[in-house]
Amino acid sequence: MADNKINNSFFKKNRTKLFSLLPEKSLAIVHSNDEMPRNGDQFFKFRQHSDLFYLSGIEHTKTILALCNNHPDKNYREILIATKPNDAYFIWYGHQPDKDELRKLSGIQTIIWLEDFEVILKELIFYSVNIYLNSNEYIKLIPDFKDRNHRFALELKEKFPLHQYYRLAPFISELRLIKEKEEIELIKEACAITSKAFYRILKFIKPDVYEYEIEAELSHEFTVNKSGGHAYHPIVASGLNACILHYTENDVICKDGDLLLIDFGAEFGNYASDCTRTIPVNGRFSERQKSCYQAVLNVQKKAMELFTIGNTIDNLNAEVNKLIENELILLGLFSREDVNNQNPETPLFKNYYMHGVAHFIGLDVHDVGSKQSVFEEGMVVSCEPGIYIREEKIGIRIENDILITKDGPINLMKNIPVEIDEIENLMKK
Repeated sequence: MADNKINNSFFKKNRTKLFSLLPEKSLAIVHSNDEMPRNGDQFFKFRQHSDLFYLSGIEHTKTILALCNNHPDKNYREILIATKPNDAYFIWYGHQPDKDELRKLSGIQTIIWLEDFEVILKELIFYSVNIYLNSNEYIKLIPDFKDRNHRFALELKEKFPLHQYYRLAPFISELRLIKEKEEIELIKEACAITSKAFYRILKFIKPDVYEYEIEAELSHEFTVNKSGGHAYHPIVASGLNACILHYTENDVICKDGDLLLIDFGAEFGNYASDCTRTIPVNGRFSERQKSCYQAVLNVQKKAMELFTIGNTIDNLNAEVNKLIENELILLGLFSREDVNNQNPETPLFKNYYMHGVAHFIGLDVHDVGSKQSVFEEGMVVSCEPGIYIREEKIGIRIENDILITKDGPINLMKNIPVEIDEIENLMKK
């Protein structure tokens, strides 16, 4: 993070909410992310585990949060375990926070150093009846390694086999789904920075620039606006590349006459934005490109009206699939008769639209929450229909971030141009 620190009252509130969900005599333990090896003696840039950040505000490696809700010693109800500062670390890597700084960041009063954790852990374990351990439960994630939370769970079960162990993730996910006002403001700022980056690249894009040059322009705008960087690796996909849903090579020349699909979003205060726009490389849509683009935009406008309290992503997908199917018929890609005769297990629209229309957004760009989660006020959800016609080298996706409110959906990206005329006029300039 740059200058976007969150007041520790936010993290205190999150811990209080978690305590209210746990039964008496419970111990919950959350670990920081691992430092991920890159090559040689190098690591990738560290990004804190979203759950640990949500509960503590701490962004440092090798950090542990232990919460023991009913411990008779109040000093043991919230404990932050961190690495003790030392001169050698400072010489090579810089400042490490001391106990007073950690208290100020997190609002947690009991800070112990990692070397003393083993003794404190036994005190907490032997008092507690229920042990809640954290894990990443995102359905599509299938990692090749066991992360710090996973390794700790295996070690703990071996050391203390007679305790009862439970999943903490469902409780944290329930809390993270509904955003507090502080979170919504951070997401709004991330969207605002993303908007600035889009206006920047509209002035830059022209035939014969490389996709990676456009990525560099995005990165520059994010950095100068105090963003934490990209919320995810951007997709800058021209021509046929736009039909590759997770294309990230970004190394091809943008050709005159092609469309350019850009899926990008700034991160601010560790909160994500997620935007997709599709624009003509030469500044003018062809008639066929206009028809396809307007078809996607028609679907998005109708879909955004459905982002209301009580709905679900599953329901949205069902409705959007029908809308997409109708637009594909109007585009001449198949007929209503073809639809009537299709195999319902492999519907024709799937040849041109292969993904869902929405996912939750928050500390993770694909945030916690399932397709069956019922929309409530304070949730932030993407809306991203698309059409991909490989044989015509046309790939179009339009994506906005939507805030669910009791007064209806709010488009957090309403200031990012989306209409054909607006995009073409801006690119003229």
